[in-house]
Amino acid sequence: MRLSRAVEVQQAVKEIILSRRLAAGDPLPTETELMEELGASRNSVREALKALQAVGIVDIRHGFGMFVGRMSLNGLVDELAFHSRIRMHDDGPRQLGHLVEIREVLEAGLVERLIDLGGEADLSPVAEVMARMSAEAEVGIISPETDRLFHDVLYRPLGNPLVGQLLGAFWDVYHQLRDHLGAPDESPADLARRHRDIYTAVAAGDRAAAVAAVHAHFEGVRNRLARLT
Repeated sequence: MRLSRAVEVQQAVKEIILSRRLAAGDPLPTETELMEELGASRNSVREALKALQAVGIVDIRHGFGMFVGRMSLNGLVDELAFHSRIRMHDDGPRQLGHLVEIREVLEAGLVERLIDLGGEADLSPVAEVMARMSAEAEVGIISPETDRLFHDVLYRPLGNPLVGQLLGAFWDVYHQLRDHLGAPDESPADLARRHRDIYTAVAAGDRAAAVAAVHAHFEGVRNRLARLT
């Protein structure tokens, strides 16, 4: 079946980026230039560019031009959250459980990779976040921002930018759906302790303890999901 002209233009723009070895932030041909180069109508080019913009491949800055987009998982977050909300009426706990399970398995593997780095891993930023989390726990509430920051800085020594983006995507989806879980079972002090257990095990290079601490960290979420079934 023949592809629509807009889809063909999408593929052509991707090929331009690849063949010219353009990087994120590099300028792209103008809309008029694309029309001439690809022999496409203005409507087809605009439709294609809007689709590429939606998935972060193209960055359209009105008044400045078009550029190669910087990688973003916002589209993934929106799609996962939307479809999860649709399915909340039928199997909400299971749907959230799937998301939590993927993140749990991912982090259990990541802490092992982190321990493999040994002394090369600078954990001082994690210690700073841990101190902030402990201070918040003392006044009775740990902010979502601090919780998220802990996981972000913990895996930075791995030097893999996709890790932070994937964990951030899962976090955003979970955060959008958190109201369906009800009140947490853990106190702020318990939550801080579970994070501290992960940090301490990684700092000590204790692989088994680190993996166990990650699984324990997600136990509270699993318990909240179990109440909904």
